[in-house]
Formats: sequence, C-alpha cells, structure tokens
Amino acid sequence: MLEDLKRMLGLSGQKDEELDQKLNWILTTTRARLKVLLGGIDPEKDLDYIITEVSIVRYNRIGSEGFQSHTVEGESVGFLNSDFDAYMDDIQAYKDQENIDVSKGGIRWI
Repeated sequence: MLEDLKRMLGLSGQKDEELDQKLNWILTTTRARLKVLLGGIDPEKDLDYIITEVSIVRYNRIGSEGFQSHTVEGESVGFLNSDFDAYMDDIQAYKDQENIDVSKGGIRWI
C-alpha cells in the first residue's frame, strides 16, 4: 500500500526512509480510524482504496491540521469535518453488505 500511496502522491521511486516512516504512520492511523468506524472490525482489502485516498488527504493537510479552511495568496481551500466524510456512504454500504452492527460492537449479524 505504501508504494501505491507514493505513486498517487507523485513520490514513487524516491528512497527516503523518513518519508516512508511518515507515510506508513499515516496509513496505520488511517486504517485504525477506519477500524473504529467499522465498530472494531479490521478493514478488509476491499477497503484499501479508502485507506489510500484518505491517507493522501491527510498527507496533503500536513501543516494545516485543525483548520476548517486555509487561504494563501487569494487561493482558499476548505476542509471537510472528517477526512472520511466523502466515503461514509461506501463505509455504510460495506457495513450493510457484511452485516456489521456497530451498535453491538461491530458484531456481524446474520
């Protein structure tokens, strides 16, 4: 997943251990947050695209953490309340498909 993330960020081919550590940390924390949204169930490979895309958003927000918007030289950028907002329909569809009941601690029901 690290190489996919680097490719999407235009960083593929770069050998930078510090950058790799930072990107791996972003991937790990993004996966952990998605696990919480799934009620404690580890995200399966089907959801890797969400982890990668949210990781891109998080990488691009480095230095702008906590801002709802950011303006530089007339260019204004607004941020969603949660980096996962754009994927909540996908997450809910996955929970429905997998019969995941978050209110019961992420238990799959039949």
